[in-house]
Amino acid sequence: MKFCRPSLLLAGLLLTGCGEPVTVAPGPSQAPVRVSEARREAPEAGLRTIGVVAPTEEIRLSFKMGGVIASIGVVQGERVVRGQALAELDRQEVQAGLDQARALAQKAQRDLERGEALFADEVATREQVEDLRTASEVARAQLQAAEFNARLARIEAPADGVILRKLAEQDELVAAGQPVLVLGNTSSGWIVKASLSDRERMQVDLGDAASIELDALPGRALRGEVVELASAADPLTGTFEVRIAIADAVEGLVQGLVAKVILEPAAAGGPVTTIPVEALLEADGRTARIFIVARRDDATIAERVEVRIGRLVRDRVEVLGGLNGGEQVVTEGASWLRDGQPVRVLGSG
Repeated sequence: MKFCRPSLLLAGLLLTGCGEPVTVAPGPSQAPVRVSEARREAPEAGLRTIGVVAPTEEIRLSFKMGGVIASIGVVQGERVVRGQALAELDRQEVQAGLDQARALAQKAQRDLERGEALFADEVATREQVEDLRTASEVARAQLQAAEFNARLARIEAPADGVILRKLAEQDELVAAGQPVLVLGNTSSGWIVKASLSDRERMQVDLGDAASIELDALPGRALRGEVVELASAADPLTGTFEVRIAIADAVEGLVQGLVAKVILEPAAAGGPVTTIPVEALLEADGRTARIFIVARRDDATIAERVEVRIGRLVRDRVEVLGGLNGGEQVVTEGASWLRDGQPVRVLGSG
C-alpha cells in the first residue's frame, strides 16, 4: 500500500492526491449588468390606436330575381346619387315572364266573365263561378308579382354614396339575391374602424370622445365619438373592433384613409407598471421574458421572469402581469445571462 507523506499534503490538495488528480471548482463569476426600476405610474392620457375611414353604412345591392346582367354602369370608387341607375338585368327573359303573367291574368278575367254570364242563364253553378273568380284573383296577384320583379330587375342607388365593391360583371349570370354591388351610404356620415386590446376595451365606453388625425389632412384634428364597441374579440387577431363616428364635416373623404385615433375614456384606469423597452427578451407581442435582480442566499442573482405586456408608451412598455412594481429590471447585459446566475450591478441604465 502506498501512503502520501504529510509534507506533500498542501501540494497534493492543489495538484494531486495519492497519485490521483484533484479538480478545484472555480468560484461563481458575477456578470456585470445595469438595471432600471419597474415603476408604478398613472397611465398616459388617452388610448392611441390606428384605424381606417369607412362610410357609416354599407348596403349590399342585388336583383330580386336571377338572370344575365345586361349592364353595370358604375365602377368601384365612383360616387353616386340617390335614384341613379347602377345595373340592369337582360330584359328579354324579364319581359317574357311579365307578358306571360299578363296573358294569364287576361284569360282568367275572360273566363270569369263567361262564367258569370252562364250563371245568369242558369247554365253554370255558383260554385263554378266562385272557382273562376278565385282563379282570376290568383292570376292578377301573379301579374303584380311579375311587375314588381320587373321593376327590381334594375338596381338604383338607395342613397347618396360611393361604390365600395363591384362583385359581378356584365354578361354574368347571377342568382336571385346574389350581391352585385356594395354601396357606402355617405349621407349618414363617416366612421373610423379601429382595434383595441382586451385591456383597452374595458376602459372604453359608448359616447367617449376621440381625436382623429388623417395622414391625408395633415395638421387638422377631427372630433369623434365612440358609437359601437365589439362585445367579442376577433378570433384571428384577439382584438376588439371599435367604431368612431367623425363629428366634423369633411369633404372628399374616401374609404381606406389611414386615421390616427386618440380615445379619451371617461373613466381612466388605475396606475400601471412600466419597464424600459430594452429590458424585453424574446417578446412575441403579448408576452415577453425579462431578467430581474434578486437576492438569494446572500447572493445577488439574475432571475428570469415571464411577463404579459401591453401598450408601448414612448420608451417604456406596460406590464399587465408578472411584476408588482419596484423590481430592479436588467436593461444592459441581459442577453448573456442565465437564470440564477450571480450578477454585479454597475448602476441604473
